[in-house]
Amino acid sequence: MTLAVLQARLSSTRLPGKVMKPLLGRPMILRQIERVRRAARVDRLVVATSTDPSDDPLAQVLEADGVDVFRGPLDDVLARFLGALDRWPADVVVRLTADCPLIDPLVLDDTIGLLAETGADYAHCRTQDLGFPKGQDVEAMTADTLRRAAELAETREEREHVTWGIWSRPDRYRIVRLMPPVEWGHVRWTVDRPDDFEFVTAVYEALYPQKPGFTSDDIRALVAGRPDLANYGGEPRI
Repeated sequence: MTLAVLQARLSSTRLPGKVMKPLLGRPMILRQIERVRRAARVDRLVVATSTDPSDDPLAQVLEADGVDVFRGPLDDVLARFLGALDRWPADVVVRLTADCPLIDPLVLDDTIGLLAETGADYAHCRTQDLGFPKGQDVEAMTADTLRRAAELAETREEREHVTWGIWSRPDRYRIVRLMPPVEWGHVRWTVDRPDDFEFVTAVYEALYPQKPGFTSDDIRALVAGRPDLANYGGEPRI
């Protein structure tokens, strides 16, 4: 059983309310969930948000759309993940963040598959500026690894960033990285700023109407043929 936990909140400091911004008429987070649900290896998807009243509108929209929601402490995201795991027991937990509306279901499946094939504790697809594009981040770990990390967590970073205590201690955990065909880690497909959202909107407007399940290759082909998108906002988009 593989449980994907998508962490989200409305109180983002860089682009407040970004997960609810309309992307082709639906909240951005629902567009991302649509893509995550195309992954064959994800058995259940849960959104982990906070109990803070500011996240009430988010929880209402998700639940109205039939999305499972777990609510926990605003600043202790690790506790939210553990709460979701307790409610929906699983062998593998996948960490996703709600700023990735261009997430790739194939990268999701391949990262989960790598965890299983290698018998590792933790698998991921990017680190700093190496790997797949920023905005296609996937972290998969065994449930035992997540619980162990929680037991050993001592710092604010470990509670807030969930996997901090895992990837920062390669001597303690067996860690593997899914390698991309070429290094795309410098490419920016995440949504943290207005220009990021504008870029993603342009991608969806161009590709989604004809092909809702558009791929990463489709995005690259689009951007390669659109000089106006290639370095949108001063960032490499291809």
